[in-house]
Amino acid sequence: MRPFGLLLRQRLRRDAVSLTVWILGLAALAAAGYPGVRGSYGDEQERLALLATVMTNPVVLLFRGLPSGASESQLVSFLLLPWLLLVVALMCSFLAVRHTRGDEEDGRLELVSATPAGRTAPLASTAVHGIGVAVLSGAVVALLFIGNGAPLAGATLTGACCTLVGTVFLGVGLVAGELMPSSRAANALAVWILVGTFALAGTGNALGTPNADLTRMTSSALTWFSPFGWAENTRPFDADDPLPLAAVALATFLLLGACALLHARRDLGSSFVPPRVGRAEARPGFATHLALVVRQSRAATVGWIVAGLLVGLLSTSLAGVAGRIGQGNPAVTALLEALSGTSEDLSRGLVVIFFVMLGVIAACAATQTALRARQDETRGTAELILGAALTRTRWLADHISVAATAAVLTIVAGIVGAAVGALTGGVDGGLLRDAAVAGAGQIVPACLFAAVTAALVVALPRAAVMLAWALLAVAAVVALFGPLFGLSSSLVDASPFAAAPVPSGNGVDPRGVAVLVVVAASAALIALAGMRRRELRS
Repeated sequence: MRPFGLLLRQRLRRDAVSLTVWILGLAALAAAGYPGVRGSYGDEQERLALLATVMTNPVVLLFRGLPSGASESQLVSFLLLPWLLLVVALMCSFLAVRHTRGDEEDGRLELVSATPAGRTAPLASTAVHGIGVAVLSGAVVALLFIGNGAPLAGATLTGACCTLVGTVFLGVGLVAGELMPSSRAANALAVWILVGTFALAGTGNALGTPNADLTRMTSSALTWFSPFGWAENTRPFDADDPLPLAAVALATFLLLGACALLHARRDLGSSFVPPRVGRAEARPGFATHLALVVRQSRAATVGWIVAGLLVGLLSTSLAGVAGRIGQGNPAVTALLEALSGTSEDLSRGLVVIFFVMLGVIAACAATQTALRARQDETRGTAELILGAALTRTRWLADHISVAATAAVLTIVAGIVGAAVGALTGGVDGGLLRDAAVAGAGQIVPACLFAAVTAALVVALPRAAVMLAWALLAVAAVVALFGPLFGLSSSLVDASPFAAAPVPSGNGVDPRGVAVLVVVAASAALIALAGMRRRELRS
């Protein structure tokens, strides 16, 4: 047991900072739910009106939970539960890949396997570590809900849902690490499974059957093919039915068992999905470093572009919902105005909100692509490339350029999706212009994150990955949920996504775009100048 205990301690110490950031973010989201609902939907009639509107526009359920009543706690669960589950699932899947396939790529696992720990103890300690993190996450959510006055049974069940969904995706990450040849491929597989099951649960809810008074939805059969759907069908604060969690526990057991079987049947460094064999000689179009970065990033970029297209499509397809939600409900109207930053037209406001989401997605694409520079540096491939006739400044500039291009293409896809949604849904053509303006406005914040990430890679290389994603997460939460959490307008406007230009009347409100451009340009120049003066670091 001594090697197992040492490995578990090593994982806890190594993840101390990153897990603290994840748990604090989860806690902030859970803690803000009740104050937000009390401030925006404090009256039962307002909650009933919101649910009735949602039931008549079920596409909204793609991004929310399963309606189970109009009480305060039931509405908090409806609005927040899917996102709490999503945060815990992402955290656990990334943890699983980082300590398995990631350590294998970096050579750590080979060193550990040569000790008395052998090959089994690292996998077992990772599984126990991940389960412990999932339990802690569920406990934090439950305690914060109870502290806000939630019923004990419902709060405990909500925490259990977070824990068990986290363990399911811990298993998904572990299996992906066994199957795929690299940590990047394993993370991509785990995230696509996560996003697919999240969308499956939302679609199942949207296709469900509402009850007579439009306060409760019975989900369709599709929901039962998703861990998110199983958790939502426990109906915290309503039926409080723990039975669906048996399916979650069974899925966890099967995934962990499958991982153990796969691990026992492969050699260190191998994978069940073999890596693609490249050409012996590059095509003429791939003879430069810039083309190499494009080739390495294209698969992930295509995924972000598809996500942007879907967000744009939903933005104009759901534009008509805003007016019906806000009709006769001043609190909802005020919330939509605060979230969008415009009070002229609620349909326009909803488009702006969706394009803030699109800006976040584009910034994720830019951040992921820019961080490839750091990954190349730690794995030694950057050293090989820089051994040729390529300067360090040009090497980093290529990564920044591709990252910014990925962000722009994601936003362009969103604008195209918005145009398709408007043309097929018979929406007012003015929304096309609003979508184009809101989309163009989000290009600057998205590109800013490409530059800031590059600056972090140069200045703080060891902490760059964690800091880049943490900054992006904070900016996204402040922009998307700040008004709901009751944050001041000055604090919300500090987020680059909230400071981007938006449509206003027949013109454009530039907001803080000049400041964003200056910050982005300064960060890029600092990154390039700093890279010229520092050596590569592992």
